[in-house]
Amino acid sequence: MKSKTPKVLHEVCGRSLVGHVVSAARELGPEQLVVVVGHAREQVEGHLSAAYAGVRTAYQAEQHGTGHAVRIALQELGDTPHGTVIVACGDTPLLSGEALDALAATHAADGNAVTVLTAEVPDSTGYGRIVRDGASGAVTAIVEHKDATDAQRAIREINSGVFAFDGPLLADALGKVRTDNSQGEEYLTDVLGILREAGHRVGASVAVDHREILGINNRVQLAEARRLLNGRLLERAMLAGVTVVDPASVFVDVSVTFEQDAVVHPGTQLLGVTHLGEGAEVGPNSRLKDTVVGAGARVDNTVADGAEIGEAASVGPYAYLRPGTRLGVRAKAGTYVEMKNATIGEGTKVPHLSYVGDATIGEYTNIGAASVFVNYDGETKHHTTVGSHCKTGSDNMFVAPVTVGDGAYTAAGSVITKDVPPGSLAVARGQQRNIEGWVARKRPGSASAQAAQAAGTTLPGGENES
Repeated sequence: MKSKTPKVLHEVCGRSLVGHVVSAARELGPEQLVVVVGHAREQVEGHLSAAYAGVRTAYQAEQHGTGHAVRIALQELGDTPHGTVIVACGDTPLLSGEALDALAATHAADGNAVTVLTAEVPDSTGYGRIVRDGASGAVTAIVEHKDATDAQRAIREINSGVFAFDGPLLADALGKVRTDNSQGEEYLTDVLGILREAGHRVGASVAVDHREILGINNRVQLAEARRLLNGRLLERAMLAGVTVVDPASVFVDVSVTFEQDAVVHPGTQLLGVTHLGEGAEVGPNSRLKDTVVGAGARVDNTVADGAEIGEAASVGPYAYLRPGTRLGVRAKAGTYVEMKNATIGEGTKVPHLSYVGDATIGEYTNIGAASVFVNYDGETKHHTTVGSHCKTGSDNMFVAPVTVGDGAYTAAGSVITKDVPPGSLAVARGQQRNIEGWVARKRPGSASAQAAQAAGTTLPGGENES
């Protein structure tokens, strides 16, 4: 991966590679779930403990092959496991719970000692080949690419690295695995031959879609996995009643949820635990993370992070909703509006060119254009409260902490530093003074002076050209 980040912690659609596999495994409801860790142990264990409660880890201090890794996992469990043991690889983010469930079902139905998940792929280079009996079609061996003959390398059916084992038979066979191969490692695949030679049944479950077993070894493959998973997620959403205008330009995380008749326009990213309510419309060119969009709301050309957008609310274009923003029903955060840690009441509008930070605004209030809620004194953030049914003028500065009462008005250009009683008009600006003839005296001969003269202004000395 050429990265300081361990491979299995690279993300695809909002979830780590190992997280995808853990999530798929959890769909089976396993009694025990163990992740074998080696490289960057502390980082991987920290990630798993934070995101996946109940997952156990086993430390493989030296990497001596897949068979060795499974032995380490069984040692972590202590007693010989009974029932079915499923082994999967931590770098296969497209592996689904459905594929694992089908593997387990095939394993149980056929009474196998081991069942391998296989797939037929267009290019089998680098994968272990599935060798079958020519007459019965039974699996006789899995041969690693480096150890395969030319004839075996021509086989397109490959080992996914995912197996279902009979627990006690697996534990016994692992003790018989040898290391006389090109890598000098304990191959888990050798267990198949050991069990077969002992007279046990070895079977296979063929994946419906070979792409589910794709492993990640570089960033090209990471991007391809993201494209495939993103397409899967969008298809699922569209089949559930969501309109995605241009799936090629829309990106979603696995934790994003939708309700019926939501619409997603081109150039939109929906990340984290974002949710779109019924009939909500988002985009174009919007990026929402951990944001809830209420039913019927419209969000256009907007960046939102940790925000709540109420039903039928309107956001954008070119708005920025930062964490803690709460827009009420039919509220508006308009063009070039930024909000942070702000609660906006029902029907209230902040239409243009304003910053609202650390504030509470009541219902059906209108905030004038180019208003700023001045919340920071250089050391501490302070809160501003504006009541319901207020009308604040354009170019207002609300210097927190300050309160504007219900039904109050503020004049354009005011700097509000004191509380405004309900129903009052606050005017906090200097008196206007016109100095006639100033341009002609101070900027003689300028375009402005000529325009003023043409408009009939008085020249210095009392003359007038009009």
